[in-house]
Amino acid sequence: MKLLVDEFNYGEASPVNAVITEAAEGKEKKYFIEGIWAQAELKNRNGRVYPKNVMEKALGKYQDLITAKRALGEMSHPDHPQVNLERASHLVESLKFDGNNVVGRARILTHLPMGKIAKGLIDEGVPLGVSTRGLGSLVEKNGAKLVQDDFTISAIDIVGDPSAPEAWMTAVMEGAEWVYNASTGSWMIAEQVKHDVKTINAKQVANKQAQWFKKFLESIE
Repeated sequence: MKLLVDEFNYGEASPVNAVITEAAEGKEKKYFIEGIWAQAELKNRNGRVYPKNVMEKALGKYQDLITAKRALGEMSHPDHPQVNLERASHLVESLKFDGNNVVGRARILTHLPMGKIAKGLIDEGVPLGVSTRGLGSLVEKNGAKLVQDDFTISAIDIVGDPSAPEAWMTAVMEGAEWVYNASTGSWMIAEQVKHDVKTINAKQVANKQAQWFKKFLESIE
């Protein structure tokens, strides 16, 4: 087996969502990244195809690290499969298949140096990607590099140049009253406020705008 290398960095990348959870009183907010982390049965920008059965096998083994709370990732890919604890930026908390997509969620380690960088990028609305770092072999077939059954996932890192073909992240303030869409650069009304909109008329919506914006400002203090 060898460390899989793409045209820019090590591993395969996918766009993610950045989620900021509203903290309870007296506690700090928690930051997460979530979304599509990998895609099977699809040729990516680097010419690689991950058969679903190969990705399922690798994912099954990686679940042991998730259960043990050892599924750490770094900011950008190093040139080796091992995770450097000094560069850890996030902890993967869940991964599962949704069709041919692997969807996941990780918590940003905001008290660590690399986690602080990830938090800062999210705060500034910078799109992030995630990328699997793994060991495995490749076979050329029909103009693609087919990843073989010996593939294993070493880590899933945060990167800035994803190779998977899906859209970029949406940043969300979860549990608050407003949602930020990084792809459009705009704030949207979240579920709690959407419910209000459905139950009041247009004039009442206008009267409540100041109240909603006040709640939004309070949620980010």
